[in-house]
Amino acid sequence: MATTDRHHGTNGAFRNGMFQQLLMAGVRELIAGTGNFNRSGDKTRRMRRIMVQAALMMGLVPALGACGFADSRAPLPEFMRTKASEPPPPEPPPDVKRLVREKLETVFVNTSSPHDVRVSQPHHEPNGAGWTACVKAELTSAMNKPLGTQTYLVTISGGQIIDRRRAKADDNCVSESYDPI
Repeated sequence: MATTDRHHGTNGAFRNGMFQQLLMAGVRELIAGTGNFNRSGDKTRRMRRIMVQAALMMGLVPALGACGFADSRAPLPEFMRTKASEPPPPEPPPDVKRLVREKLETVFVNTSSPHDVRVSQPHHEPNGAGWTACVKAELTSAMNKPLGTQTYLVTISGGQIIDRRRAKADDNCVSESYDPI
């Protein structure tokens, strides 16, 4: 059984362990029929008292176990709720030109011989803390045939390109203005 003092916090194991000990002692006593019982109804009163105590304890344990677990959206007064964590501050806009220039192989396959590479301004991700930018380049196939201009959407987080994929129509890369790297 884990015991902790109230100065270092409690993890509920002490409370639950005490409850289990008391409950089991009452059940053992009830099953064994031990105790000093006379014929005037002490046994019935004692059994009734043990059952009432067990029922009360079973009702209190969930209530006590829930203490301290009210999150910021719980229907409790504000002083009883935990404080909502602050979202991290947004990253400063990345230098997309430098990142793509230094990590060109993370955006394009080396065998595609990318040239005339251009990048758009970074945009803050609507669903995250990172940034996205569109990257265009003239590419050739593995058979050395021109593929034309290809556009990719790169995701940047922590000053690194963490993902890239071919741009879709809803990425709005068509309407972006581009600067050469």
